[in-house]
Amino acid sequence: MEGPLDLNTHLVRHPAATFYLRVAGDSMSPAVQPGALLVVDHALEPADGSIVVAVVDAELTLKRLRLSGGRVLLAADNGGYPPIRIAGDARLEIWGVVVAAINIFV
Repeated sequence: MEGPLDLNTHLVRHPAATFYLRVAGDSMSPAVQPGALLVVDHALEPADGSIVVAVVDAELTLKRLRLSGGRVLLAADNGGYPPIRIAGDARLEIWGVVVAAINIFV
C-alpha cells in the first residue's frame, strides 16, 4: 500500500458538481442495493441507460433513464416497480448521474 486510499481521487471527476446520497428502498436492486452510498455527478449529461437521481413532480427518485423516440421513461431495475412515464405536464428535473454505488456491509 502506497498511502491512504482516497475515493474522491478515483470516483470524482467534477468536485464542484458531485454529491453523495444514501439509498433508501430497493427499486434499483440488484444494481444498487438499499443502504448504498451513491456518488452523483451533476455535471454529466444523462444518457439513455444512465442511473439518475431525479425529481418527478416534487418527488425524489433513483431510476434508470430510458430515452426512445422523444419519450422519457424512468425505469426501476427491480421488476416489482412500474416505470414512471414522463408525459403531459409532468415536471422532471435530473439532479445528476450516478457514477458509483458503494455497498456498505456493517
